[in-house]
Amino acid sequence: MPASMSMSKLLSPPPSSPPPALARNSGRRVAPHPVLFPLPSCSCSGRLTSRRLFATNCSSSDSDHAASTSGTTLAGAVGEADSALTQESDCSLPFGQLSSGIVLRTEEQSLLGDGAPSPASASTASSLLPASPDQRKGGSKEDDHLGETPAYPAAMNALYAACLAGNATEQLWNFTWPVAVATLHPTSLLPVAVLGFFTKLVVFAAGPLVGEVISLLPRIPAYRSLAAIQTAAHLVSAATITYAFVVHRAPAAATASLAASAQQLLLLRPWLAVLVASTAVDRLSCVALGIIAERDFVVQLAGAGRPVALANANATLSRVDLLCETAGASIFALLLSKNDPLTCIKLSCVISLCSLPLLIFLSGEMNRLADGIFDHSENTISHTAAPSLSIAKTVKEAVATIRHGWSEYMRQPVLPASLAYVLVCFNVALAPGALMTTFLIHQGVSPSVIGAFGGSSAVVGILATFLTARLVKELGILKAGVAGLIAQSALLGAAVIVYLTGAVARRGALFAFLGLIVASRVGQMAYSAIGLQVVQTGNPASKAKLIGATEIAVASLAELAMMAVAVVARDASHFGALAALSATAVAAAAGLYCSWLANPTDELRRLFPS
Repeated sequence: MPASMSMSKLLSPPPSSPPPALARNSGRRVAPHPVLFPLPSCSCSGRLTSRRLFATNCSSSDSDHAASTSGTTLAGAVGEADSALTQESDCSLPFGQLSSGIVLRTEEQSLLGDGAPSPASASTASSLLPASPDQRKGGSKEDDHLGETPAYPAAMNALYAACLAGNATEQLWNFTWPVAVATLHPTSLLPVAVLGFFTKLVVFAAGPLVGEVISLLPRIPAYRSLAAIQTAAHLVSAATITYAFVVHRAPAAATASLAASAQQLLLLRPWLAVLVASTAVDRLSCVALGIIAERDFVVQLAGAGRPVALANANATLSRVDLLCETAGASIFALLLSKNDPLTCIKLSCVISLCSLPLLIFLSGEMNRLADGIFDHSENTISHTAAPSLSIAKTVKEAVATIRHGWSEYMRQPVLPASLAYVLVCFNVALAPGALMTTFLIHQGVSPSVIGAFGGSSAVVGILATFLTARLVKELGILKAGVAGLIAQSALLGAAVIVYLTGAVARRGALFAFLGLIVASRVGQMAYSAIGLQVVQTGNPASKAKLIGATEIAVASLAELAMMAVAVVARDASHFGALAALSATAVAAAAGLYCSWLANPTDELRRLFPS
């Protein structure tokens, strides 16, 4: 039989029963999927994309042997006409990669729908027939759609819900406890500053160690345990503050002349030590939960090679956090306007207890929807050695872990962007927080105004997340960070000028001062989202938690320095010095970031080619 007739019979489908791939086609005849026919990668490389079913592999000798064997078989059946194709199969596609191709096809079929043609048949047709401009545009749109879609959309929604439940209680607590503690000493910043100082000190010292420990633990049990520890810390802090109210008000009612000496003895009171410890545990738990969610969960659920999906997920997490800040400020203002601070503390603890079962459920549901990808720890290395009870060895390992974290942090290719974020964290005075709340209470501002200030700051932050996306589209991710830092620096500088002129004693000037701080949140939240993605892009996934925990530790060092200044200042009349230092730190962050972009390195150009 002639070779041409054999070839036509081999390549022509039966007229009565078309294959399933052709049955789904829109009436146009396309050659069936050549299972035994290896496509030469040299001639079709221009049409193959990164999502094709097969991938060229010329390095494996076993694959080359399999390809040449299949080519020889086909040559024996067809004749001399196809022997040239066999000789060109040095770079042909090995059959050993069919298993990974099946996984890719299954994932894309689930995203494109059941009625869409399989990627294998699509790639075969595109390699045999010339692609029209409409097909090329459609493929580009399909690539964009898959790049914007997370790998596990339902699990990502469960993560958003878990962050909403956890952050809501955290933000409410952050608004409640400074008011209660500030009420103990109405004329001094000392109690709030001392609590903030020691809390930041603990996070600074133990931050890298926490990042390493949570990398070794199973993700879902660790997340649930940290949520339970945080709730327990809230309960202990509430009990301690309740005791402090009883102890503080008894001598104050007896003799008001002992108020000055009471401030001197504040650091020696046992309840303050307990409150410092519980607050530090609460903060460490919050840091660990944030690292797990922002550096692990969101990256895994977004999927590898999907930067648009990761950027959208980061922006959504920022909006969730700011929405919780808005809700926390609003609920706080409502509770404080109708109740005393001690009652607000108790109600905040009740809300924390109610949210804990929801957090536990949502974390498990997220893992189930993600096909159990978080069932094990990130570090799969098994430690078979028997645990040592030597305290000296344990301390030595902890110190080595902390040093390793600092070493990895200093060697990261995007270190200036991280240091700029650290400098922004120096701004603890001109931002909604414990010191600002204490300052406003000392100024005699009503609780409704304090709540409105916190809520409006959060709302502006939410709007900033939408503005950030437009900035990144127009300027690029790196230049958008410059715009955010410069805007924040300019607005905070104006706020400091308003304060130092002494005009804040008037109600209108005070509102202008607060309005400038609220407006500066646009730049702050813009750089927060942009800087996070820059650090995520510049560091490998295996070091993300360690570097992230160390970055938070360095940021806590910055806040620690500002809290130390607040402890030294003590009196609320020295708030202007804290405000000036905060604005100066943000200006320094803008200068550092701009100088980094003005002198880009080869590594920076590689990571961000645009």
